[in-house]
Amino acid sequence: HIAVALAVAACRAGYSIYFTSLDDMVRNLKAAEAAGRLTSKLGTYLRPSVLVVDEVGYQPLERAEANLVFQVISKRYEKGSIILTSNKTFSEWGQVFGDEVLATAILDRLLHHCEVIAINGPSYRLKNRLKAIERETDVA
Repeated sequence: HIAVALAVAACRAGYSIYFTSLDDMVRNLKAAEAAGRLTSKLGTYLRPSVLVVDEVGYQPLERAEANLVFQVISKRYEKGSIILTSNKTFSEWGQVFGDEVLATAILDRLLHHCEVIAINGPSYRLKNRLKAIERETDVA
């Protein structure tokens, strides 16, 4: 919700926004690469003022997929804002990207000029659902 709120605020301030999940971005980049249109497809993620990438680390990436993500991060470095959401700590990114060196290169570019918002605690989705189930159980 915070990433979406930041994107909406940026949009209202006149910035262009593109929202995607990491999985969708990687799938689209792989398809474009296979079709010989990678450079064109990269533009989708390089043109907007703000790129929001949701669910980083939801699924681990293969090396080739991680390289595609690196291309986006590297080309946007110091040129456009990136908002990422993840439930993984930075120390787990080597596993996410399948390579410690590549994960370090990505983090180096991301963390150089960033604000990290770390939210600790239980998932609000799960917490709210468990409360609803408890209420339903109490009524029955």
